[in-house]
Amino acid sequence: MSKKAILIVLDSVGIGALPDAAAYGDAGADTLGHIINTCHPALPNLMAMGLGNIDGASFPGAAASPSAGYGRLREVSAGKDTTTGHWEIAGVQLSRAFPTFPNGFPQEFLARFEQAVGRGTIGNKPASGTAILDELGEEHLKTGKLIVYTSADSVFQIAANEAIVPLEELYRDCEIAREMLKGELEVGRVIARPFVGEHAGAFKRTAGRRDYSAMPPTTMCDVLEAAGKTVYGVGKIEDIFGHRGITRSNHAAGNPACMEATFAAMREDFDGLLFVNLVDFDMVYGHRRDPQGYAGALEAFDRQLPQIQALMGEEDMLILTADHGCDPCHTGTDHTREHTPLLVWGRQLRGGVNLGTRSTYADISATILDYFGLENNLKGTSFLRALR
Repeated sequence: MSKKAILIVLDSVGIGALPDAAAYGDAGADTLGHIINTCHPALPNLMAMGLGNIDGASFPGAAASPSAGYGRLREVSAGKDTTTGHWEIAGVQLSRAFPTFPNGFPQEFLARFEQAVGRGTIGNKPASGTAILDELGEEHLKTGKLIVYTSADSVFQIAANEAIVPLEELYRDCEIAREMLKGELEVGRVIARPFVGEHAGAFKRTAGRRDYSAMPPTTMCDVLEAAGKTVYGVGKIEDIFGHRGITRSNHAAGNPACMEATFAAMREDFDGLLFVNLVDFDMVYGHRRDPQGYAGALEAFDRQLPQIQALMGEEDMLILTADHGCDPCHTGTDHTREHTPLLVWGRQLRGGVNLGTRSTYADISATILDYFGLENNLKGTSFLRALR
């Protein structure tokens, strides 16, 4: 009989600063705590599963009898970015963080990049993705030069207006950059940031975003694929893993489209992992410091939880977690170094089990491999036995 592990990453939904958060400038960060205590979203289904019961949770709502196993995870890997978080969830721990470029990328690299793509560049500094469009979008329209920028994360981002640079050309330019950014320049992701609009204040990023990740070492996705299992990515999952170990994909953009893709995938008959990333928490609300919008997105997901559970088979397992924090009430606009929540539910799994504070995100990978009866040669320790 086929069975599914449904792993949903609520991108950036952290649940309190990690012990080493101060080294990242993130002491006191608490994405969920600050949003719930400030905006008071209605999250009855998440709370019933045990969200408020998690060790260290700074908000009210603990359930008397949680329906799920609950806990929190610590990140071992250096960094606080999307790639690092997802890779650790999938069984990989990085001892060295991907490089960041607070002063922009070396001019020697940019000169080679410009020659390779046949266009000049402007920007080359850390910036908010929306602010830099207002700052440099009109110059881009006049000159055709690509807007390149970074952030506190390990990213090389290329923004271009779709009327000036067709999507396929932008994607080609990102592929060129990905090949060139090696060694000390190997960023976690190159990101295509297409936009539309004719003047500052009217520029708007489109759904054509595409991420080009560094190539990961062996992950649980590879192990599952080698065992003949389906690995079905929804959202930017395929990009984060360089398309490796992903057997099927729906590159939906935004939480509503990703949830519809998730429901559609759950209705299909396959044996394996459904791996979902819900990016809007991070991209639309966290980075833009919008706690009220973030709270609304959490409420929207909470309302959809019963539908997820209703679509699950008798043996299916649901895991909810995150990849890092992005506290909109903290200083700055970047990711925050936080614990991530862990909620695990299934019709044949015990609820009310406190899974405690797990020593690595990779415990999720270990549990999923255990669930499919596969040997774990990656990092992490399975918590499946505690739920049976």
